[in-house]
Amino acid sequence: MPPIPSEAPRPRRWLRRAGLWSLAVLGVVAAVLTACDWWVAAATEDRVHDRLADVAPAPVALLLGTSPRYAGKPNLFYSARIKAAQELFASGRVAGILVSGDNRRADYNEPAMMKADLIRAGVPAEFITMDFAGIRTLDSIVRAKSVFLQDRIIVVSQRFHAQRALFLAQHEGLMAEAYAAEEPPLNWRIRVRAREVFARTLACLDVWILHRQPRFLGPVEPVKLRQK
Repeated sequence: MPPIPSEAPRPRRWLRRAGLWSLAVLGVVAAVLTACDWWVAAATEDRVHDRLADVAPAPVALLLGTSPRYAGKPNLFYSARIKAAQELFASGRVAGILVSGDNRRADYNEPAMMKADLIRAGVPAEFITMDFAGIRTLDSIVRAKSVFLQDRIIVVSQRFHAQRALFLAQHEGLMAEAYAAEEPPLNWRIRVRAREVFARTLACLDVWILHRQPRFLGPVEPVKLRQK
């Protein structure tokens, strides 16, 4: 009796095909991530300023929130943003500061913490307005325009984050430039910068495909401004 042909090659062929499809999908995902990361940077690079002297005056600085502490230590991203916002106000380039951050939990209040640290840095409390619903950067940008009625702002954050905020502002019709807060050492930046690639891709999806809106809007709120 002749030997029965082996069926082993067929599963191997399917495995090869599955592997090729997986590689193709990974390639497409990598290309999309790279393209979105590049596009956000290219579209906003000329509007992010490292020197205070290069920042044109605007009514309000939008200070984007982050946690004051990370892994039990003071968060260097946070302290640099507080310093940059204080510099804008002290130099007279803004008449008020809108602090926007997360306050979804009763025991965690980014806007209140930022306001307290700005006051300690010398910014008068009456010229600090708090946005308690800045859950995402998208929320902070849209609410700055729709809730706090700003049409021109200076974004305060690190360069990588400020670029994404400006990209979102551009698609909301909000005139914006940014004052880049100081970057922490490289070992702080690597993890955050890797995460930013995915955040930029989500931002592109938000403005081009998903058209997502903030989780909360609510009534119009005034921004407190220093009079000249």
